[in-house]
Amino acid sequence: MSSPPQAPPPQRPVRVLLVEDDELMRRSFTVALERYGYRMTAAADGLSGLELFRDESFDLLILDVMLPGLDGIGLCRRVRESSLVPVLMMSARGDGLDVVAGLEAGADDYVVKPVDTYVLVARIRSLLRRATYAPAPEPGRVADGGPTPSDADLLVFGDLTIDTGGLEVCVSGSPVALTPTELKLLLEFAAHPGIVLERHTLLRDVWEYGWDGDSRVVDLCVQRLRGKLGRDRIETVRGFGYKLRR
Repeated sequence: MSSPPQAPPPQRPVRVLLVEDDELMRRSFTVALERYGYRMTAAADGLSGLELFRDESFDLLILDVMLPGLDGIGLCRRVRESSLVPVLMMSARGDGLDVVAGLEAGADDYVVKPVDTYVLVARIRSLLRRATYAPAPEPGRVADGGPTPSDADLLVFGDLTIDTGGLEVCVSGSPVALTPTELKLLLEFAAHPGIVLERHTLLRDVWEYGWDGDSRVVDLCVQRLRGKLGRDRIETVRGFGYKLRR
């Protein structure tokens, strides 16, 4: 007699590190996100946040830009020295200074305070989907047969090689570490080689913006990709967008 099917193990709660110096906002964000099932840890300054990050494991970081001691930009840079964990920056100013600095430091996205909880949760969910992103298996390809890279998995553009099955990227044979957002952006380009992709299309398909978003997140992420893959790999088509050179 066959045994009854086993219930799937409970999903591990997503661990989020929030670094915010405003006590009221810190408590408000913590309570709101815990209601959505996130396991929250909070810090009031950058150095405490860095210590928590180094001592514990987190699935996502939310960093305020203006922090005492070590600001959010500096904290993001320190995180990127050792980790590709998704990072969402929060800024009380909507100007370009904070946005550009945060994205250049390695952040994946940003929101401007005050921010509605549903918007914040939407950005978190989008970041987490990118962090666990895997392309759908092609027809005829065995999806559960284990890691068996084949020629069908490999995309080659000059010295750039992309293993779409193993989600690995190499330049001249050397592995390149990409954040989840950088990887998904590159895969979007690789799925349309030689075709110009407009910024609003990339915002929709990579960042999952359902409304008009800030195209600077695209520009800065492309800039970071160029720094890792080579300046000429992704071409700017002025007035339109970007394309991956074949």
